[in-house]
Amino acid sequence: MSNVRNARWLPWLAIFGSVVFLGLGTSWAKHTLFPAVGAQGTTAVRVGFSALILWLLCRPWRLPLSPADRRAVLLYGAALGVMNLSFYMALRTLPFGVAVAIEFSGPLAVAVWASRRALDMVWVLLAMAGLALLLPLGHAVSSLDPVGVLWSVLAAVCWASYILFGKRIGHLPVGHSVSLGLAMAALVVIPVGVAHAGSALLAPSVLLVGLGVAAVSSAVPLSLEMVALQRLPPQAFGIMISMEPAVAAMLALLLLDEQLSAVQWLAIGLIVLASMGSALAVRRSEPAPRAAQLPAEA
Repeated sequence: MSNVRNARWLPWLAIFGSVVFLGLGTSWAKHTLFPAVGAQGTTAVRVGFSALILWLLCRPWRLPLSPADRRAVLLYGAALGVMNLSFYMALRTLPFGVAVAIEFSGPLAVAVWASRRALDMVWVLLAMAGLALLLPLGHAVSSLDPVGVLWSVLAAVCWASYILFGKRIGHLPVGHSVSLGLAMAALVVIPVGVAHAGSALLAPSVLLVGLGVAAVSSAVPLSLEMVALQRLPPQAFGIMISMEPAVAAMLALLLLDEQLSAVQWLAIGLIVLASMGSALAVRRSEPAPRAAQLPAEA
């Protein structure tokens, strides 16, 4: 009986572990790598090592791709690369939890756009209310840096694009599509990181921390999510992953001392609630593509 109970809890614990490890890795990167190589260099090191780890683990060269799949992988990987770069650029001036909350509007928009339920308007209004509390609209509405917000919005657009392109390769094995996508993402962000940080990227401390960040924030979360995806329906997965902005804000508070106002906490709560509601409304007959359900900062 205990084995059955443990098996039931396993996918939920896997998702929670994935979100926590992702937040830990990103907080570690912001605290340690940002001062050394900047957001661009951090993205290059993290995505580059993540791609290398998954390339060696999944060995995607064993499965040939059709021309259509190759084009889809290129678009999917490019969106993933720009998404990661935009997100880290936003983290230069935005609190971690706030950046994640704004970025979450991308997948939420895709989920709502694909649905025709009247109830989804409730989730749209909740998300809009949350974003209205976060975005620096008008005069002194928020203390958030407008440039950082724009980077977060770009990350949201890229996340939406990443999901749409991911649908085209949803028939491929998860490890295969993600490893190829990360390889393409690395080709996008590494030149940017090299142009910004130069030889500083080759410092032993940067390489060592970059490898650790890649393992903690990519390899471990992706592995845990693969476990969960095999055992949960898409809407249940979406509900659990929706807690990411709140977890990110809590970790940033504990690890980076990033204090948020009551209004910002309320805004994050509204966006999390909108994401959970949208995921809960997804029909079981319309499963989301596996590759598109992986974390934003893959």
